[in-house]
Amino acid sequence: MSTQLAPPKTRRARFQDLGLRTASAAVLIPVALLGLILGGLVWDALIAVFFIGLLREWRALSHFEAPRTRNRFLLAGLAYAALPGLALLWLRNRPDVGLDDVLFLLLVVWMTDIGAYIVGRLVGGRKLAPAISPGKTVSGAIGGLLIGMLAGMIFAGGPLGLLPAAALSLVSQLGDLGESALKRRLGVKDSGNTIPGHGGLFDRLDGVLAAAPLAALLALLAQGGLPLWR
Repeated sequence: MSTQLAPPKTRRARFQDLGLRTASAAVLIPVALLGLILGGLVWDALIAVFFIGLLREWRALSHFEAPRTRNRFLLAGLAYAALPGLALLWLRNRPDVGLDDVLFLLLVVWMTDIGAYIVGRLVGGRKLAPAISPGKTVSGAIGGLLIGMLAGMIFAGGPLGLLPAAALSLVSQLGDLGESALKRRLGVKDSGNTIPGHGGLFDRLDGVLAAAPLAALLALLAQGGLPLWR
């Protein structure tokens, strides 16, 4: 009996979800940047709205969890949403450097995501973690890391941004994988339907949620009120 191999994906098929990703980015990024630039109560309110949305999604996900572990699952979700939220609030409210700190974090995470997506689709190759997320490739992870580091270096104005950007990029990709593993364990495709047609907030913010606490730690280690990459 002969075995037929599946035909390789065409370039169009590889980018079939690009429209969805672009649409969600077109909504989330301007809202986030506007709140970030305005700062103060506007930023605090924006984080609160996202926090409530994340908790609603996590509560819905808890129905897929076994009853005996549901309470622990809910507590884990509270920490999962609260820690990054507090980190983002604290980072933005740092005197003089708060805006730059959060911009650096978001730029590195977003460019990592974009770089991993584009390089992974164009180059393909070995799967990164097929049991967790079949679509992710080693080439995409490396591409995302390099592009995230480049973005951090450019934003920081020199090589001082490379190592912090690399750390944030790696952690954001681990956060992406972690969320994929969770959804696979629960047997769900998306974390929710908060963004109609594009999934949930966790689906779009997993990298930021993972990297924000690390960004806060780097900022704590920075001396003399300098930005987190110093």
